[in-house]
Amino acid sequence: MAAIPDKPALEGLEAKWGERWEQDGTFLFDRDAARASGRAGVYSVDTPPPTASGSLHIGHVFSYTHTDVKTRFERMRGKTVFYPIGWDDNGLPTERRVQNYYGVRCDPSLPYDPDFTPPFEGNAKSLKPADQVPISRRNFIELCERLTVEDEKTFETLWRQLGLSVDWTQTYRTISDDTIRTSQLAFLRNYERGEAYQDLAPTLWDVDFRSAIAQAELEDRDQPANYHRLAFHKTDGSGDIHIETTRPELLAACVALVAHPDDERYQAHFGTTVTTPVFGVEVPVLPHPLAQPDKGSGIAMICTFGDMTDIVWWRELDLPNRTIIGRDGRVVADAPEAITSETGRAAFAELAGKTVFSAKKRMVELLEESGELIEVGKTFQHPVKFFEKGDRPLEIVSTRQWYIRNGARSDQLRARLIELGQQIEWHPEFMRVRYENWVNGLTGDWLVSRQRFFGVPIPVWYALDENGDRDYGRVLVPTAESLPVDPSTDVPPGYTEDQRGVPGGFEAETDVFDTWATSSLTPQLAGGWERDEELWSLVAPFDVRPQGQDIIRTWLFSTLLRSALEDDRVAWRHASISGFIVDPDRKKMSKSKGNVVTPADILEQHGSDAVRYWAASSRLGADAAFDPQNPTQIKIGRRLAIKVLNAAKFVLGFEAPADAAVTEPLDLSMLAALDDVIAQATRALEGYDHARALEVTEAFFWTFCDDYLELVKERAYGGGAAGASAAVALRTALSTLLRLLAPVISFATEEVWSWFQEGSVHTAAWPEPSGLGGDPAVLAAASEALIGIRRAKTEAKASQKTPVATATIAAPADRTAPLRAAEVDLRAVGRIAQLEIVEGEQFAVTRIELAPEEA
Repeated sequence: MAAIPDKPALEGLEAKWGERWEQDGTFLFDRDAARASGRAGVYSVDTPPPTASGSLHIGHVFSYTHTDVKTRFERMRGKTVFYPIGWDDNGLPTERRVQNYYGVRCDPSLPYDPDFTPPFEGNAKSLKPADQVPISRRNFIELCERLTVEDEKTFETLWRQLGLSVDWTQTYRTISDDTIRTSQLAFLRNYERGEAYQDLAPTLWDVDFRSAIAQAELEDRDQPANYHRLAFHKTDGSGDIHIETTRPELLAACVALVAHPDDERYQAHFGTTVTTPVFGVEVPVLPHPLAQPDKGSGIAMICTFGDMTDIVWWRELDLPNRTIIGRDGRVVADAPEAITSETGRAAFAELAGKTVFSAKKRMVELLEESGELIEVGKTFQHPVKFFEKGDRPLEIVSTRQWYIRNGARSDQLRARLIELGQQIEWHPEFMRVRYENWVNGLTGDWLVSRQRFFGVPIPVWYALDENGDRDYGRVLVPTAESLPVDPSTDVPPGYTEDQRGVPGGFEAETDVFDTWATSSLTPQLAGGWERDEELWSLVAPFDVRPQGQDIIRTWLFSTLLRSALEDDRVAWRHASISGFIVDPDRKKMSKSKGNVVTPADILEQHGSDAVRYWAASSRLGADAAFDPQNPTQIKIGRRLAIKVLNAAKFVLGFEAPADAAVTEPLDLSMLAALDDVIAQATRALEGYDHARALEVTEAFFWTFCDDYLELVKERAYGGGAAGASAAVALRTALSTLLRLLAPVISFATEEVWSWFQEGSVHTAAWPEPSGLGGDPAVLAAASEALIGIRRAKTEAKASQKTPVATATIAAPADRTAPLRAAEVDLRAVGRIAQLEIVEGEQFAVTRIELAPEEA
């Protein structure tokens, strides 16, 4: 056991105990113990793998602390804890960070340069894309690997400083060979069962990243717009039909007009045709229930494709595809075949190659010149679809992509996903509704392919026909034993490298998986699925998935989907959902808003225990405001941690005989009250309510320090059986309180524990009620009386050390007996020579006479 410092302090405890925990293997997963107890004795955590690009922010500290508090509790309850952590390396955020850090961009057409040196080793964010140095895909991936490894080291240092009790031998990366094998194997099983398929279809497309985007990655952002009223001409010469659109630049892609079937204004026009302004293309007028009679003129043009509703109309009305926006976000060079007139094709040529913005401007000018622009409405704001990490509105282009069925087109799978969601215990419960709303609102299957570079390769090739064209009906897949594979360098079974790209040979799929297609397998990645079957049987299904509320629709849903498809069961028994961190103006902290607070300085300035306290003070699902200029809760947490050190040193100054018993009423009362705290805190933590557990424990701790310690210290100093009773009660309470507080203020409690106990407080048994049978009313009454005595001396302008000749305390009838049980201690702490306790309507010191000052 360690010596008690002369002046206990928080400074340096993180480094001291972090190193000790590492040396002692305090938080390692004990497979032998898990094997002995079986799955019931294990507590497994599907820890979120933070994106290893950029920096962690205070919101990460907030939510990861919630998980750590619960996990430390379960460890102390005797569970063998499996608490791994991973790093989410692949994906668009990493690619963007590499571009901005090294000043490069990927050009897959370039050869590999083994001697390449990046032009920058730092912030190259100010470079324009055209000024970034183009490099080969392999060189680019090497830079991604290099930078993510460095970022992960920084992240690990911060997590260790915070005191996360993860097992650092149980880590994974979402781009390692093991991960690629797991991700590819899971996909191949999806493919074999018909759950994964490819399709050529309209796709949400980010023109900057040049990649398809899934429904779950969308966000609406308000953008300015104007309604343009255009005149379509009836082909029978009977007049015009006016439509209103915010996207006149898509006029060349118009394939029909549509109105609601019940709209009497247009019923006579259904089945007829009109010609488009400027381009003169004949298109039908059709009914469809999704048309909105109260929007604009009540009739809309269907373009391929302006928005998601256009896709629905296009499919259900069996319309042609006249896509004019390319993957680069510009109008394509060749006009749709439907535009046959010389004037129409000349007009299209003026749009070709222009960005959407420039094409809109020129299209409006062409409409004005033709006299077919009737009116331009006032500017208004409306929601537009963006990729959550993108800078420009998404376009819809037709591309061939890979999908995994997610229930959007299967009532049976959708119902099963709802059922599995109901089998999970949600904390808080209302978050379940968000999951169910997402499942019920799915409009398409999960698009899992991405046209990017740093990711898990999709493990397929395509057979080439006699003309050298891909035969999409002959998809070639590897064997499970050959995984992981990279189709761009490996060859499919039955082929040789010299058959790559030649007629009758094969061609590799160059797309990679969406990052969520790999992150959806975090239980499998961490738990050894198809790699370590014993481990998988001991930890799966996992006990808890902790995560943020904003990724219920992505990470939580996709993980549950993969588990349902592979094992037809839940991925975890509990889902704990953290709220957001908001700034003092109650705005969610995000990098895009520029209001993110990085935690390193906060941890350094206030200490990890203080920050952990702040995080643990908020309940799951509740947003928490954070003001770095005035972090009140963090300061309260630091005060608590310092008080633990100082109070413990005081308590341990009293010798507690090994054979002594707790006999005095006030001591027994304190321990009885503490029994109730143990019961409440235990129930709260069992129910994932760490904030309630901290609240009741902290309240008692301050009563213990401010009242009980003051009440019994004179008796403890005095020795004898009564003094020994106080000393034993003090040590018993200290031991209990340290264990109750250990999940939150983990460093200060470990420091104090080392002063008088063997081993780590974090592997000590969670406290159980003593059951000594004291009356909690004694401590409550004595505390109230002590407050009254202090107040009376203050009002008499006397020091608290001033002796009192006589004092009278009035108390309700049911409080007088408990008060008399503590009379000896009250007299000692108040320096009262004669104390009278009488009945009264309320608690009050009715009389106090200070002792005459000595001559």
